[in-house]
Amino acid sequence: MQYDVVIIGSGPGGYVAAIRCAQLGMRAAIVERYATLGGTCLNVGCIPSKALLDSSEHYYAAKHHFKTHGIDLKDLKVNMPQMIRRKNQVVLENSKGVEFLMKKNKVDVYHGHASFLNPKTIQVDQKEEGKVELEARNFIIATGSKPIVPPHFHYDKKRVITSTEALNIEHVPNKMLIVGGGVIGLELGSVYARLGTEVSVVEYLDRILPNMDADCSRELSKSLKALGFQFYLRHAVTEVHPSENQVKVVAQSRDDVSKKIVFEVDYCLVSIGRRPYTDGLGLENVGITLDERGRIPVNDHLETIVPGIYAIGDVVRGPMLAHKAEEEGVFVAEWLAGQKPHINYHLIPNVVYTWPEVAGVGYTEEELKEKGVPYKVGKFPFRALGRARASMDLDGMAKVIAHAETDEILGVHIVGARAADMIAEAVALMEFRASAEDAARMSHAHPTYTEAFREAALAATANRPIHL
Repeated sequence: MQYDVVIIGSGPGGYVAAIRCAQLGMRAAIVERYATLGGTCLNVGCIPSKALLDSSEHYYAAKHHFKTHGIDLKDLKVNMPQMIRRKNQVVLENSKGVEFLMKKNKVDVYHGHASFLNPKTIQVDQKEEGKVELEARNFIIATGSKPIVPPHFHYDKKRVITSTEALNIEHVPNKMLIVGGGVIGLELGSVYARLGTEVSVVEYLDRILPNMDADCSRELSKSLKALGFQFYLRHAVTEVHPSENQVKVVAQSRDDVSKKIVFEVDYCLVSIGRRPYTDGLGLENVGITLDERGRIPVNDHLETIVPGIYAIGDVVRGPMLAHKAEEEGVFVAEWLAGQKPHINYHLIPNVVYTWPEVAGVGYTEEELKEKGVPYKVGKFPFRALGRARASMDLDGMAKVIAHAETDEILGVHIVGARAADMIAEAVALMEFRASAEDAARMSHAHPTYTEAFREAALAATANRPIHL
């Protein structure tokens, strides 16, 4: 079968690339090795985790806040199987939505494992239909990533688990240990902490969310500790011993090697990062060699060393984010159509869907110090917002970093209710190189959470927040 473009992988990068290629008049096909479309994000990542986060937040609010709101409940309890069923239904509906989009845009779908035979041909090993060869002028590799689990962790998918298994626990654990203080671990830890699980986090570095602004890390740490999290920073996991009903984990202090902590928990959730997934792609058959981190090297147009073979998303350089992959999928499609697309990687936001949420875009204060860039900072606490007081979401702050001389916004970092939605305003302003004063002079509806961003911009402009 001959195509203009074949996309390998149906996650956010892959299916978006397929749609955009079809919109631009190309004959496109997509290959997915699993039975459902949507990749990690829709099936075992972004979407199901957010479904459980929302469900657990409803329960937590009912247990801890409803009485204050004048809502009395009786016999409140967690129905974990139903929570999982609802999550699965959300996943199913999203996956079927992607199937519909493929049909609507006349994108052919093949289910099976793809591998390159040569630069213009792949073989798809389909379970039922057998093997089929697809020829194309161009290929887009969008195969995503898998969790990293070192061998000595004895990953058994029962007691030693990754995010994939953590999405399907049908009872509330008594104790859970999370290895890694990054986004995925903190989000899933939040789910179970809200439901009553005793959650501990072992982090190798000296703070959680090490890739985000330090103020965000400190703010979220305070909120998660109030939720019941226990943090063991600057510790390394040295032993993991799963048994039938529990798992024993030993962590060693990096500051004092004689100091060890032994955890006996129901589950050990390993969340120390993800690796590009290129297994069995046959890249050696076309002359593509992976870099030292297992990524596919690409040029500024996301094209590999082999003309006509492109790669996007988690398998290439840059943050492993669904929306980054989407941007790259659109980029490659438009480049193939002869257009001149552009991605500003510096303005791709990072978001953590805990509660409060965390979101950041642009430079962190630490990065600007390292670069020697003169800057000024404005902060505003959510506690001073009328909207936050009304909803009882008092934790968090908005932080605006602007150039000390030009006032251009260089970074925005928010911890608070709906930070994930609020960050889009910062991205839009920064795309047009707005100043802190520009943001401060924009009218923001009252009462809203976004007033915190405006007040932080006022604070950065001339230290003149109104409500502080």
